Amino acid sequence: MQELKVLSPTAILGYGFPEESFEKGLEQKPDFIAVDAGSTDPGPYYLGAGVSFTDREAVKRDLKLMLKAGKKLGIPVLVGSAGGSGANEHLAWNEDIVREIAQEENLELKVAVIEAEIPKADILEKYEEGKIKPLPPAGEILREDIENTSRIVAQMGIEPIMAALDNDVDLVLAGRAFDPTVFAAPCIKAGFPAGLALHMGKILECASIAATPGSGSDCMLGTLRHDCFILEALNPKRKCTVTSIAAHTLYEKNDPYKLHGPGGIIDLEETRFTQLDDRRVKVSGSKFVPSEEYTIKLEGAKKTGYRTISIAGTRDPIMIGQIDEILEAVKNMAKSNFAHINSDEYKVLFAIYGRDGVMGKLEPLKDSNPHELGIVIEVVAKTQELANTICSFTRSSLLHYGYPGRIATAGNLAFRYSPSDIPAGEVYEFSIYHLLTVEDPKEYFPITIKNMKGSE
Repeated sequence: MQELKVLSPTAILGYGFPEESFEKGLEQKPDFIAVDAGSTDPGPYYLGAGVSFTDREAVKRDLKLMLKAGKKLGIPVLVGSAGGSGANEHLAWNEDIVREIAQEENLELKVAVIEAEIPKADILEKYEEGKIKPLPPAGEILREDIENTSRIVAQMGIEPIMAALDNDVDLVLAGRAFDPTVFAAPCIKAGFPAGLALHMGKILECASIAATPGSGSDCMLGTLRHDCFILEALNPKRKCTVTSIAAHTLYEKNDPYKLHGPGGIIDLEETRFTQLDDRRVKVSGSKFVPSEEYTIKLEGAKKTGYRTISIAGTRDPIMIGQIDEILEAVKNMAKSNFAHINSDEYKVLFAIYGRDGVMGKLEPLKDSNPHELGIVIEVVAKTQELANTICSFTRSSLLHYGYPGRIATAGNLAFRYSPSDIPAGEVYEFSIYHLLTVEDPKEYFPITIKNMKGSE
């Protein structure tokens, strides 16, 4: 086989794509369709709570088009990090959507479901064996971190997906997976170089985000050869350029020349980007370097409490000029008023938009004088009721706080919403972001073959 064509419809399953772009990709007779469905970008809540960050109907719409096209062309469809976070609940949620599509569209689907959630008992055993190490900036893991974690998933590499493809399936529905793997696995299985396949997967998993103008809701086609790969945006409004593809190669990396993943790194030191025409870019020279130990990344989230927020604004220059002192004073008022409550049972936090709400301590323009500020009052507490109580007090105290030089008497803040206090529910944080050393890359990723028929 001289080349393989891979169709990536969208940056994340459920983000959508124009059917016209998708049809242009199908016209080029791709060898398979692949899509990444998850990310840690939306934060730890979705893993910890066992819910998807993408909408069910949106996922169903995208997946229906992909599955119907796959059956028509006789090619497999591959989904990585199903359900967003790729734990068993997310897999089951996505599997239910597939079953519903099969019934509605009268499709007969052979589906390989690959689990990626690891039982705590197994992780505790590996912890005792010293098989878990930090992934900087994470520190050393503690036993209590594991015990307090709601769900633990591992990012699978190419091996479980390649094994699933041995079953001649219509769909691979994989739990948490290293982003490029659903794109790279069929290519490596077919004998193409791993470095090129994984690098191409690194670009395709974000689809037309890597084009210009970029979009997370549009299609991209990758053509892999034994000495290079070629990327093409399928919407005539977009194009791939050397700059857009090279820039995306740097995306989500701490080293411009190395991309770490399960079992090794993609070495980009000799990578070359060539503009073939006004729409396509050729990439060559990327290599895969196996590591001495095969490691997979673990992700776990634990519940830390409940959140209530209030969103307010001010454009009083007198208040803005002393905002830090005011906020600290209000925080102390809450501490004093609720002195009977242990301080470790709640936290009062402020985010100041218009000053440093985005970058925090890294903001270089923190000392500039904005004409208005957005203030997010956030309280995280042991219970939702306590979060509500502390937030209500903090919001009212800030609203009427008498700061030096104050002229206004009707209140310091403008509120966007009524009610002003918004209970936001459970709060999770990443408790595990570490590497697990394994002997067998497929050990923790069991595969189940399921037949779904429209008549069922």
